[in-house]
Amino acid sequence: MKNFFSFISLLGALAISACGGSASQAAAPVVDVAVVSKPAWELLWQDEFDGNSLDQAKWQEEIGGDGWGNHELQFYTKRPDNLRLAGGKLILEARKENYSGREFTSARIKTAGLRESTYGRFEARIKIPAGQGIWPAFWMLGNNMNAAGWPGSGEIDIIENIGKEPASIHGTVHGPGYSGANGHGKAYHLSSGRFADDYHLFAVEWETTEIRWYVDDQQYHSVRPDQLAGKWVFDHPFFIILNLAVGGDWPGTPDAGTVFPQQMLVDYVRVYKRKN
Repeated sequence: MKNFFSFISLLGALAISACGGSASQAAAPVVDVAVVSKPAWELLWQDEFDGNSLDQAKWQEEIGGDGWGNHELQFYTKRPDNLRLAGGKLILEARKENYSGREFTSARIKTAGLRESTYGRFEARIKIPAGQGIWPAFWMLGNNMNAAGWPGSGEIDIIENIGKEPASIHGTVHGPGYSGANGHGKAYHLSSGRFADDYHLFAVEWETTEIRWYVDDQQYHSVRPDQLAGKWVFDHPFFIILNLAVGGDWPGTPDAGTVFPQQMLVDYVRVYKRKN
């Protein structure tokens, strides 16, 4: 799945098939279609999470329990209990435990100061958890956050889920005049099952005058400057954030039916730039 050179093997297998070769002559390799089916995009940056610890050249952990502007209930730590790599996956784990005055712990990481990009395709293959009060997210903030503040810096939510809606995810942008509950977004709904049942590929393609959202390479939403209720603030570098929140104004508080620990599993994160 994570072998980018497997595309060459695939081309060879297709050539043999076209000439009448049988499966016994050349078995088709296992190929990550999400990589090889993007002819308009060139891979720029990635983390496959194949090591034993978080790559500090790519990510930094965020620590704290101040509610993060949403009245969230967790305290973010970098302990292995909450943040670790195993089996080629990044694991963000929310736990019910008393820690630094909070009733829950979890993890949040970002690429600020390490990987910041203007435009491109941003994707991650993720298996999200489910349950009342659980709030996983893969998103981006403008790198001028300290100077412009929020929402002036801009925010691109590639995928958010509130656990009480196990078959739905949301893609949204926030900026001046369209922030918080008034963000410009749309939901995507599975026809059957839950997102927590399997991994899915979540992506945005961000260009100069349009942002598009995808689930498993199926586009479900887009936004252009003329559709926004305020200024388009998506023309400067943004950084990536992965986090698993507990509670908050939108998802609400966990209840007796919420099982802990909860895990958000990330197979990879990849950033592409448009060719030519």
